[in-house]
Amino acid sequence: MKKDNDLFYTCSLIEYIGRVTKNKRKELVTYLGSDIERIYDHADVFHCEPIEKVADEFIVKNDIPTGNYDNVSDAKYEAPSYWVIGGVFERLIEDVSEEESRKEAIGEVLSSWLAERILNFNSDLYYQPRDYLAECYKEKR
Repeated sequence: MKKDNDLFYTCSLIEYIGRVTKNKRKELVTYLGSDIERIYDHADVFHCEPIEKVADEFIVKNDIPTGNYDNVSDAKYEAPSYWVIGGVFERLIEDVSEEESRKEAIGEVLSSWLAERILNFNSDLYYQPRDYLAECYKEKR
């Protein structure tokens, strides 16, 4: 259960950073590098601070530039919160990886074709059932 919460926080923080910096999530995986593992390992500490402060620290530390990917503004309807999308990615990672390989799976899933499709808030993919998303990921279609 604790690691589920850590995975949820990690995915939500990365989603938040992506929205603030306007970068695709696969780019953030590269910028954050091994800090993704650090976030996951210490999520129980990081979550005690406001997410804005934690995000800013990682943005500055990793010199993450401002991009031009703004899927929230591009949404025709109200975009789901970063917490909601963090939960979508948490469940997907849980469903496509073993617990001992979750750290690696974070980067793999967030860099995948499916992550980009999930983040298109003009489609209905982000609120599809978790087993459907897992099968799409496994089948690569």
